[in-house]
Amino acid sequence: MSRSLMIVGCGDVGSRLGVQLAEKGWSVHGLRRNVAALPSAIQPVAGDLADPACPADWPRGELDYVVFTAAANQHDEAGYRAAYVDGLRNALGWLRQCGQRPKRLLFVSSSGVYAQQDGEWVDETSAADAEHFTGRVMLDGEQLALGSDIPASVVRLTGIYGPGREWLLNQVRQGYRVASEPPVYANRIHADDAAGLLAALVEADARGVALQDCYLGVDDEPAALAEVVGWLRERLGVTQWSEQQEMRRTGSKRCSNARARALGWVPRYPSYREGYAAMLDEVSTGSM
Repeated sequence: MSRSLMIVGCGDVGSRLGVQLAEKGWSVHGLRRNVAALPSAIQPVAGDLADPACPADWPRGELDYVVFTAAANQHDEAGYRAAYVDGLRNALGWLRQCGQRPKRLLFVSSSGVYAQQDGEWVDETSAADAEHFTGRVMLDGEQLALGSDIPASVVRLTGIYGPGREWLLNQVRQGYRVASEPPVYANRIHADDAAGLLAALVEADARGVALQDCYLGVDDEPAALAEVVGWLRERLGVTQWSEQQEMRRTGSKRCSNARARALGWVPRYPSYREGYAAMLDEVSTGSM
């Protein structure tokens, strides 16, 4: 029997998720404003999360799972709240209007909910005391999801990278400097692995596995940013340094993926080395 999935805010990661599950026989719907950008495997639903009215193309049959993976259009507090809180509230309203009660809702959140900055190891039980509005609003969205009448889990993704997400590569090409002492630990996950984790969670729930209410999406090897930059400089053949003062990223923590791996999920790109190597290979072959 084909299972159905609605991806609300079906951008890059959502599209990768949709394609992965469509290839396994799932019926996948994807909601976004510009549906022309959706892969052909995903059934398009044109809609705006800012509009409380249910989109005309919203499916009226049963929906087994919903993954909320919206992105803010404005990077200020109002923009974040519009996407991650008000947008989720509207989507939950659409489900009620259509009499749909999915088996589970996944809310895609961020490791930005954590305020740790001294290189500590962090897992799903660690205190989430976000100091910046981005993390605080995400926590509000998480609480809305977990407090809904639908069984829910939040998935806190770390720094997503992959094709089209080349900020660090571009910075390194320009001679990006980063402090080496104390080490600034950064956490990342390739976009394919972020989608793969969401798929693994949905599939586990469909098999009857009892999911927990929170999962961290991160690769196997949090690494000091100076180490990553040094490795990329060597791969890219960069020898110059920027004349700007050495830059230090705010925040430093090491996120654990033990809970996700306990479900059987294994990242395709276990560290930055495999993930960035694949990106650089794609660049050299012209496929990116």
